[in-house]
Amino acid sequence: MAPILQNCVGNERTEYIEHEEVHVKNPHLDSMEEDILYHFNLGTRTHNLPAMFGDIKFVCVGGSANRMKAFAQFIHTELGLAEDINAIEDICAGTDRYSMYKVGPVLSISHGMGVPSISIMLHELIKLLHHARCRDVTLVRIGTSGGVGLEAGTVVITDKAVDSFLRPQFEQVVLGKVIVRSTELDENLAQELLQCSTEIPNLPAVIGNTMCTHDFYEGQGRLDGALCSFSTEDKLEYLRKAHEAGVRNIEMESTVFAAMCRVCGLKAAVICVTLLNRFEGDQISTPHEVLIEYQQRPQCLVSHFIKKRLGLLN
Repeated sequence: MAPILQNCVGNERTEYIEHEEVHVKNPHLDSMEEDILYHFNLGTRTHNLPAMFGDIKFVCVGGSANRMKAFAQFIHTELGLAEDINAIEDICAGTDRYSMYKVGPVLSISHGMGVPSISIMLHELIKLLHHARCRDVTLVRIGTSGGVGLEAGTVVITDKAVDSFLRPQFEQVVLGKVIVRSTELDENLAQELLQCSTEIPNLPAVIGNTMCTHDFYEGQGRLDGALCSFSTEDKLEYLRKAHEAGVRNIEMESTVFAAMCRVCGLKAAVICVTLLNRFEGDQISTPHEVLIEYQQRPQCLVSHFIKKRLGLLN
């Protein structure tokens, strides 16, 4: 069955409109008396979502719950907010799926690992922003990745998210049909983030394509999993092909993140630091304290970007 291309089909708008509220792409929601955001433990009847989230301008998402809590505490300090940092609480404490922290105009949310996990989170996040009547929201995924021809510690700002076939698209099976959506991210936002990186000492950053896979081991060409169906030469040939196609890192969430944000008209970026160069190996042997510093680099970049947008930099 041939895939159905839904880049600009029907009501799946892809342009960005300034000063407009966040829109969902589901007409069935209009007939629902209540929308239960099950995995967030929130709902339109049980919570005043506009009062709770209406001032959100930046949403930062990442895989680890602990890391997103640490980011919330970090951005609290960076923004110089008066509230007690210890008062930051997990809004989703009633569920064990995701964690969510609100710090001024910034929302910090964990999304777990892989496309299915972040997809569920994004459905409910976009509906949350819609119900809260948020405007001009920027979404950023921050995380870690394997580098392709880059030194460990390099921050990659994604141009296009590509699949394992190096195609800039995300395929979703819907009612037995394959729906294909574009995964291009906002070019101006990527350039703005790259400029911010030049204003931060010791923060190497590049713009490049990011490959999104459905697996950490065989799907990323690793030789160290419980299963391996290819040779070292096969792996290196695949990585060389990806590098020639502009791929600079590999992770597991970017295609669906880019596709869903694009369809809903949300400006979005993906910023991931590389923990190793995959041409040189598969296992991460860098000392823990160095990895911690690497993991903080996307957070520092996003913080600088947010403060610059809010006019808080001298």
